[in-house]
Amino acid sequence: MRISSALRFAAVHKVYEGAVPVRALSGVSLNVETGAFAVIEGPSGSGKTTLLALAGGLERPTTGRVHAVGVELTALGERRLAAFRRAQVGFVFQDFKLIDVLTALENVAIALQIRGQRRNLARAKSRELLARLGLAGRASARPATLSGGERQRVAIARALVSEPRLVLADEPTANLDWATGEQVVQLLRTVARERGATVVVVSHDPRLGRHADQVIQLVDGRIVAAHAKEAVA
Repeated sequence: MRISSALRFAAVHKVYEGAVPVRALSGVSLNVETGAFAVIEGPSGSGKTTLLALAGGLERPTTGRVHAVGVELTALGERRLAAFRRAQVGFVFQDFKLIDVLTALENVAIALQIRGQRRNLARAKSRELLARLGLAGRASARPATLSGGERQRVAIARALVSEPRLVLADEPTANLDWATGEQVVQLLRTVARERGATVVVVSHDPRLGRHADQVIQLVDGRIVAAHAKEAVA
């Protein structure tokens, strides 16, 4: 059954307790449609990374509810939440988080192997996806020998290879020049759509919005604007 909403926040607040409590999100409500490529824009410190952490079940809201691909994350215990992340969510990080001693192919395949898939099958699937991302000739290369754009494409392959229903990308172009970053975003959008995944990208760069089906603007932990648009193919 197709779920109309891939990600939904309902009156979400997030406060980090301490000597001086920090309010990261204030009353955030949003809805990202299944299959959408959504961009959440905002300056540094606006709460974007916190929002993404809540969406992926890495953190819990102080109050409010978070639903992802039909599951209320705020109702899950830690073990079920970890199982949900492994089965349903792919993460892309601005600093790639590749394992230096592994090849590009091994960095992707490990995402399947830790889920119990046999090594040969994991490598075959990973090789196919790397080729789709233009890295067929770089599968045996280690991260240190790859360009920034190539490393981010390996990271995208790792996020997508397990066929998650939700992909969350935190500033995926922050360490790339604009031309390379735009190519990476176009590939992420195209390949995720081919595989039926919903993508949520957070970025401080408003230019990424041109690729989006939905654009949400976050300032000081609050949504100040949200709209759907016809994305650029």
